[in-house]
Amino acid sequence: MSERTDVAAAEPLYFEDMQVGRHFNTGSIVLEEARMIEFAREFDPQPMHTDPEAAGRSIFGGLIGSGWYTAALTMRLVIGGEMKPDERGRVGLGIELLRWPTPTRPGDVLTAVTEVLEARPSASRPDRGIVKLRTLTYNQRREVMQELVANVLVPRRPAGDPPGA
Repeated sequence: MSERTDVAAAEPLYFEDMQVGRHFNTGSIVLEEARMIEFAREFDPQPMHTDPEAAGRSIFGGLIGSGWYTAALTMRLVIGGEMKPDERGRVGLGIELLRWPTPTRPGDVLTAVTEVLEARPSASRPDRGIVKLRTLTYNQRREVMQELVANVLVPRRPAGDPPGA
């Protein structure tokens, strides 16, 4: 996997920066066959992910990346992109939707875009807010490789910090 950093380093984002409709971009990652197979051998050892010859005989007609590999790479892209968390981090509260409509393949170049769908202050944690995010992961042809909708607990801006976005 090789990574291009074509997104400028971002300042940490807080709940106050998460306006509904706002989009956040990432850099890109090129999928390398050896890394795809290595991941799959450890975490998703199915022939379509681990054996190019067997994968050629599958319904996919060739090696494809595990959806879990796509999810892991998407997380890396998001954290390294415009949605950089502060040191307190963001906490995933759950996934509402996760789907892989198009399989990833060696040589694909992945990027992701996250959109804020909903944002509300936390009733039980006044120093946090709850944000619903949709992240679409694309390949170089702008085909959707993964769609993820998740709820996240996001820190509120500390008192005295100027707005960053």
